[in-house]
Amino acid sequence: MTNILFIKTSSLGDVVHHMPALTDARKANPDATFNWLVEETFAPLIRLHPAADKVIPVAWRRWRKSLYTSTTIAEIWESFRSIRAQRYDEIVDTQGLLRTAILTRAASGRRHGYDASSVREPLASPFYDVRYRVDRNLHAVERNRMLSGLALGYTPQGDPDFGLDRVRVGNDTSRYGLLLHATARPEKQWADAHWIALGKALCQRFELVVPWGTDVERTRSEFIAAAVPGARVSDRVPLDQVAKLIAGARFVIGVDTGLLHLAAALGVPVVAIFAGSKPRLTGPVGRGRLSILGDDENPPSVDAVIAAVENTIR
Repeated sequence: MTNILFIKTSSLGDVVHHMPALTDARKANPDATFNWLVEETFAPLIRLHPAADKVIPVAWRRWRKSLYTSTTIAEIWESFRSIRAQRYDEIVDTQGLLRTAILTRAASGRRHGYDASSVREPLASPFYDVRYRVDRNLHAVERNRMLSGLALGYTPQGDPDFGLDRVRVGNDTSRYGLLLHATARPEKQWADAHWIALGKALCQRFELVVPWGTDVERTRSEFIAAAVPGARVSDRVPLDQVAKLIAGARFVIGVDTGLLHLAAALGVPVVAIFAGSKPRLTGPVGRGRLSILGDDENPPSVDAVIAAVENTIR
């Protein structure tokens, strides 16, 4: 039986964008075993994909906060020992970063990745045994699908399939809407005043829920929710439970952030707000209704978002 390892560790949006590649690979290799090396925070999401036989968590984000402590060093050593212990037929790094290339090199098997002209960090490319040219102007989903197909010997066909079933994940749908304001990059944010104005325009018809992931994001969520009648701040829960919250929403409005891409992957109606990134390369992809507004350094107005919501949920 062929044993295949995918390496895509973070961030959440990148992880979601790789999920169709796993679906493709399973269709092309139905008898293979598929492992996925991923940041521990995102492991619960990968376990929702029916083609993922084994999820291997790593903890780079946590390790780098205390990199030189004896506990962290011991944990890193044990993680690398576990990676080396398994023999793989094929190893595919679709992330293309130096840190993921190092993980790729630690694993035993034939290693595949982008060539120097295609990879995000050129220093990563020499770590691979086989290198492929993939157009950097393609959307991230298509780059992942193409690299995986080249590495494993098939051509991806059809629309992207994220392997997620909205009904299975969320059980049913409701009337609430999600406001996803949080993003790790400040240039992607939409102003608090805009979120509040949008919330006030929608709160008479929908319950509005404002999620968060960090303490800073929680403070901002509470500030927005306090100004919007009836809005509530969700609890912090593991990612599979966040997926359930998203799957049960009537609609999701959000900036370019991982949870927005998860909503699109689940087929939830999405209104995407772009302010500091390019939707052509990283816009949400999915089978649900999508409205993408704004572009790099050109965020949409509140009125434009309200109009998009009306069209998306009609």
